Amino acid sequence: MNPGPGRFLLAALLLAGLAACAGNQVQRAGTETMDAWESLVRWSQFDALVDFIHPDYLEVNPISRLDIDRLHQFRVTEYRVRQIVATPDGKTIDRVVRIRLFHVHSARERVLDHREIWRYDAERRAWLLHSGLPDPRRT
Repeated sequence: MNPGPGRFLLAALLLAGLAACAGNQVQRAGTETMDAWESLVRWSQFDALVDFIHPDYLEVNPISRLDIDRLHQFRVTEYRVRQIVATPDGKTIDRVVRIRLFHVHSARERVLDHREIWRYDAERRAWLLHSGLPDPRRT
């Protein structure tokens, strides 16, 4: 018995639907991860940010206690996503954000544009940052 073209089309549509579902789950996970990162930055929870950074990046670019302590001298007054660029496969997202920081000792504001490179790690099933923490020394 020959499976007609209708069955082939139905199978193709089913596979496409399953692939779209998996893609949507990855996208949703990315949105949730970036929202959590943004929330931690907004509430100046800088110690927790290191958990979002890919271990391979940290191996090459270790984050010192001084880096974290430097950030603790500031309170975030604004975190605004200014630009988002995604690769066609949706597995890498490059974001430019503007962060306004209020220095608690000098009562001065700093404004910095920070580039975040997010990549989906299929092995870890997680979106991880492949760029460092915001650096208040740069403006």
